[in-house]
Amino acid sequence: MEINLIPDLKRVAFIGNYLPRQCGIATFTTDLSEAFSEQFPEVQNMVVAMNDVPEGYPYPENVRYELRQNNLFDYERAANFLNQHVVDAISLQHEFGIFGGAWGKNILTLLRNVNAPVVTTFHTVLEKPNPDQYEVLREVARLSNRVVVMSEHSRNDLRDIYNVPEHKIDFIPHGIHDVPFVDPGFHKDKFGAEGRFVLMTFGLLSRNKGLEYVIEALPAVVEHYPDLTYLVLGTTHPHVVAAEGEAYRESLQERVRQLGLERNVLFY
Repeated sequence: MEINLIPDLKRVAFIGNYLPRQCGIATFTTDLSEAFSEQFPEVQNMVVAMNDVPEGYPYPENVRYELRQNNLFDYERAANFLNQHVVDAISLQHEFGIFGGAWGKNILTLLRNVNAPVVTTFHTVLEKPNPDQYEVLREVARLSNRVVVMSEHSRNDLRDIYNVPEHKIDFIPHGIHDVPFVDPGFHKDKFGAEGRFVLMTFGLLSRNKGLEYVIEALPAVVEHYPDLTYLVLGTTHPHVVAAEGEAYRESLQERVRQLGLERNVLFY
């Protein structure tokens, strides 16, 4: 595929969580940054990484600035850092919970102080926000030159609920790694689901992902598809483990037992 060159772009900054921090946003930001560098090696790529622990993480060298999520002054200092390095564009990964302040309002301080144009990717667009959530997301969108969403539904919500002008919104589906096709039977054998219809959830477990709703709905589904297996892949999110241990995972497993779904739900 031919990639168009980006004229006059010398330096780009990516802001978000970053590996080796364990979370989906960290994986996404890392993949995006690395893919950008692969496609545009002539453009300098720097990362501003969000820290949720005082000691930070052993980041790679392209992480040029570490920002403590609950320290408001760090956001102003990060903006000064980006301005001093004369970045030409900023890619911001937005998710509720990764920036400090009420519903992540601290990020507004950075956005109000940077000189470069900002492209914000919204990973969550709430259909029924409370007033604070509404104001934070709407202000992030206002301060961004462009915003990116990963579904048409989110595009419509930004336009209809948050009054974001449609010309500012770009729909880019969530990507995946380009891996060779493998017969799914091979992987089903590894997880004890050979010959069965598989429904799967993967990633870090936390209450806001609603796995309990899937489990509650399964008895009616299994009645029609008795060979269905719901495969839950992934460890519990580190923040959840720190706050409550494995209580959420154990509550899901207990509900599976209560509903008699032990043959239909597998946890890994």
